Amino acid sequence: MTIKIIGFGGSFRKESFSKVLLKEAQKLAPKNTEIEVFDRFNEIPLFNQDNESNPPAVVKEFKDKIKKSDAVLIVTPEYNYSIPGFIKNAIDWASRPYGDNSFEEKPLAIISCSTGMLGGSRAQYHLRQALVFLNTHPLNKPEVMIPFVDKKIKDGALTDKDTADRIANMLEELVKWSERIKKTV
Repeated sequence: MTIKIIGFGGSFRKESFSKVLLKEAQKLAPKNTEIEVFDRFNEIPLFNQDNESNPPAVVKEFKDKIKKSDAVLIVTPEYNYSIPGFIKNAIDWASRPYGDNSFEEKPLAIISCSTGMLGGSRAQYHLRQALVFLNTHPLNKPEVMIPFVDKKIKDGALTDKDTADRIANMLEELVKWSERIKKTV
């Protein structure tokens, strides 16, 4: 049986470190695990509750991919001690209208990164706070926060073996976590 993970995040920047990490996660995924990256956030309008019952097609697609996945992987940079606005916007769309929360009971893992020494930890904790209401099952350990990410990525590829090992380990734990959650839900 293949475990299907929907991955998203990054930034709109052409050479986004987070997008590189998403691609690396696809390569590092455990056997029998498939990570599909959703990257159409520039097409998603700002959330408007007036339209939540009739969302745009791209939002419907995003929600459907989350619902059909076994787990979720979010990779985020840190912007002003938090996550990029488009990630929060996408989460708002995918969790609405009330009663149609795509994230309900989903196992979820987070990778954060920054060019500073805290590795996006404030963004990760802020995101975890928002996920409480969504009734997800975040993987608590291992935490993957990647400091000085600009020194660990060269020419669009992750070059730091320790970071790759940490991501691979987290993905293995996410697969185990999703199998465990599936048995209880």
